Amino acid sequence: MAFNSDWLPGRRADQLTMCRNWTVVLTAETRTAWGIPQTQYNELLNLFDTAQELLQKAQSSDRTPVINEQCREAFAALIAKMRFFKGHYFLLPPLINADIVNLGLTPHDTHPTPSGPPAAEVMAETYLAGRHELGIQVVYVSGNPEDKANKGYRIWYKVVPPGGEPVTSPDQLDKSFYTRRKKDVMQFAYEDSGKTVYIAIQVENDGKKGPWGPLVSAIIP
Repeated sequence: MAFNSDWLPGRRADQLTMCRNWTVVLTAETRTAWGIPQTQYNELLNLFDTAQELLQKAQSSDRTPVINEQCREAFAALIAKMRFFKGHYFLLPPLINADIVNLGLTPHDTHPTPSGPPAAEVMAETYLAGRHELGIQVVYVSGNPEDKANKGYRIWYKVVPPGGEPVTSPDQLDKSFYTRRKKDVMQFAYEDSGKTVYIAIQVENDGKKGPWGPLVSAIIP
């Protein structure tokens, strides 16, 4: 079971509130049921008390640079212990979703929102990446780049020698590769140097393809 990476509050006071709630939830009964050793629980309590005390000092008129640094170190230790608890004890059975919510965490969504066929149109911007290499930058011509349907990109291309028949339609492209990156590199054989490569891209999602993007061309270095 996975949780959002931003499960930990950003403010120190809120981090203390979350940890305080954990100490309420982690009764002797739940600690036994969830397999949490007493030593680990005691360490969490001690780190919580230290962080709370130093935060009060750091927010008082008597604070000094030394106290500020001690407070920073105390919270770093507390956060590390909280992450340890989450990873070692809260991600495994016998916790149920109600337990997870009680701890102030978010249950894993086991029913992801289905994404439809991609509708965005993208094109390739090329740049020199190295000998016999062209960099590819995926640029959105239309559509929302954040759409969940845009899982990856099918890069179609065809290499044409000087004097060869130029490509006029993406349907004529005969080779392809798939990438999830918006920025990638195409590598060519030594003998392809000086030839023209024609490129067009389709957004792809589990085999479903979006519309063709504009056809572009570049000279292979």
